[in-house]
This record gives sequence, C-alpha cells and structure tokens, in this order.
Amino acid sequence: MKYSKVRSLLGIEPGKKDDLRLAAFTHYLQNYHTPAGEFFREAAGQYVRQRSAELKLGYVPALESLLPDRWDVAFPPNVNPDFTFIDLFAGIGGFRVALQNLNGKCVFTSEWNKYAKQTYEVNFGEVPFGDITTIDETQIPGHDILTAGFPCQPFSLAGVSKKNSLGREHGFLDQTQGTLFFDVARIIKEKRPKAFLLENVKNLVSHDRHKTFPIILQTLRELDYHVHYRVLDGRHYVPQHRERIVIVGFDNQLFDGKADFRFPALPPVSSCLADILDDDETFTRNFTLSDELWRYLRDYAEKHRLKGNGFGLAAPGCITRTLSARYHKDGSEILIPQHGANPRRLTPRECARLQGYPDDFRIVVSNTQAYRQFGNSVVVPLMQAVGEEILRTLGIRENRPYLPEVASGPVVGQAELLL
Repeated sequence: MKYSKVRSLLGIEPGKKDDLRLAAFTHYLQNYHTPAGEFFREAAGQYVRQRSAELKLGYVPALESLLPDRWDVAFPPNVNPDFTFIDLFAGIGGFRVALQNLNGKCVFTSEWNKYAKQTYEVNFGEVPFGDITTIDETQIPGHDILTAGFPCQPFSLAGVSKKNSLGREHGFLDQTQGTLFFDVARIIKEKRPKAFLLENVKNLVSHDRHKTFPIILQTLRELDYHVHYRVLDGRHYVPQHRERIVIVGFDNQLFDGKADFRFPALPPVSSCLADILDDDETFTRNFTLSDELWRYLRDYAEKHRLKGNGFGLAAPGCITRTLSARYHKDGSEILIPQHGANPRRLTPRECARLQGYPDDFRIVVSNTQAYRQFGNSVVVPLMQAVGEEILRTLGIRENRPYLPEVASGPVVGQAELLL
C-alpha cells in the first residue's frame, strides 16, 4: 500500500490540532521493524481505532495492514541506514534532508508550528510531535546523533551558594531551566547519543551580553561531552552569506575525551544568485513589489544611506544577504532587479534553493508561511558536510586526510543602494 493511500484512508491532516497519537502513528509506520517502533506502537493503535470511529469506517484496520510498502513522498526513509538520529526543533526538515542524504534514519521528530508540520509531513511522511517541553525524554527512542536548531533565551546566572541555600540543584538542571535549550540538555542526559549537532544564529555567542553561550558550553561539558564549535558561512555551498554557530559534541564515555573531530574544509565560493533564479518572467512578475511598497523602501533606504547604512538590489552574479524569517513582509534584504519594472522578491522555490533544498522538496503552504519556513531553515548542504565529518569521527565513514580550509575571500553581493 502506498503511504498516500494510508494518508487518504485515515484523513491525515497535520496542523489541525496537536495530536500526539497521529505523530505516534506516522512514527510507527517508519519504525515498526526497529526497536524504535515499540515506543510508538500503543499510541499508533489508539489513533487507528480513534480515526476509524470518527470516520465511521465500519471496521478497524489492523495496524499491520496499514504499513506502507511504497513511500510516495519526496524523501522516503532509508531502508538500510548506517545510523539513527532525532530531529528536534525540526522546522521543515533541513537537518533531516542532510542526514538522510548520508544514509541516516530519523527515529523521532519534534516541531510545534502547525504550518511547518504540514510541510514536514508531506515531504517525509511523518508528523512531528509537538511542544518539546511536554515530551517525556524517556519516551524518545535511542539514537546515534541528536540534531537541534534550538532558539536561544537568556539564562539565569544566580549564584550556586544561593541555590544551595534554597535546596535547589545547580548546574544545567537549574541554570537552563525555563529555556528551550534545557529540553535539549535533558534529552542528551537521558539518551546519551554518541554525538550531537546543534545550530543557531551567529549572535548566540554574544547573546544576553555574552552570558548565554558560556552556560551552553558548560552544560554540554557537564553532561560529559567533548564540545567543538565554529561559526560557518553557508556561502561556501549556496549563494547566500549566512553565518551560523555550529556546535558538535561527542560522548566522552565512548571516546574517552579523544574524539578526533574537525569541521569540514569549506570549498571555495562558486555559486551565484543567478544559479537559483527562475527564468519564467510571467510567473516571477507576480512577486513584483507594488509602487507603494517600492516607494516606501526607497525612502527608508535613503534615510539610512545618509547615516552610512542602506540596502541594495541583489546582483545576479553575486551572493545574497542573509534570508530571514521576516522576508515575507517586504523582501527588502534580497530584492531582484527587473528591466522596466519594480524589483521583485524571490519566489518561495528560489528561497528553497537558496537554502540548498532540491527542487523536489514540496511547498504546500502559503507564500507567507513558506518565506518564514525557509528563512528559519538551516543551509542543507552545510549541515550535510558537518554531518559527514561527524560520521567519520564515529567510524561510520572512512577517514580522509584533513585538508586546510580554503581561503574564502571577501563577502560579495552586498550591493550599494540602487534606485
């Protein structure tokens, strides 16, 4: 049976409500033949019985009869994987595309946004579990690699002595409490993956007056992991200047503190904006800025240019500024010049390409939601390159001589103001 038929039979519609049974059902379909499947079997059966009654099917299909033998989704699960991983704060699945490309098997996914869940399910055939703060870490299957693009929040720096006087625990159990990083830490503590791969904005290093990042590192080291971190720029893989902090860790209990990991040698910048642009003017003109919006942006830019700032039109032969989740508002960070017309935004498909997604990645939400989703995503090929080096350290990929990082040269594509 095709997955699409199962989807149609039970009326699977992620995002309508945060249904843990639906998430468990789709997780079971992908993991029934592995130890991870046992974590989802009971709730999956409950979901089938519930939907059978709601849809008045007149019978309850056997759980085994619903197991797909054809995954007609864009990114089906790997049949004979080399490793397992989980996808926390999953968004639309950038980490998942990257690690599935390396022959990994995802055994657990969590994402709270209902629109992101829709995109995730239609591409992977799996509905993420919801709010990570409500998920019991003991109910997550074991895995080799944990991935997460967690949001950052200020952490408390109250003194240890004060906590002791109040009878409270200190260390990560207290200092990160109330933040979403705490949920990453408690899952690492419980499941002890061999490695983790975390990604965040570059400003995490200076966040909350340089208080946040040291606590994150301290927390991960208290969990007995050997931690590596570096700011990497996605422009080495896609035509976009996108700097992100990447944090990688290895279980000291497995590696005795001697995990020989190196971040990937970044290739020379070789792609430009023109490589990802559509050439159908009839279609792309639908994304042209209105006269009113273009006038507002020019006036705003002129005011800031006089202060030494400003923005410009993206040159097709260069790379772009960083795509953000606010791109849907006015597109001002990346505007494409057009002959005889106002500039235009990138299309959602062009945004997907700018983040390294292949063209078979399905976009099923509104343009506004798509812009938000791709603006929040990781750069897929960059995460894949880091993932491959993690696998080398774990002995899953053959080792190769370490090559020095290629000199990257100046950032290009940040054009002067063009009016």
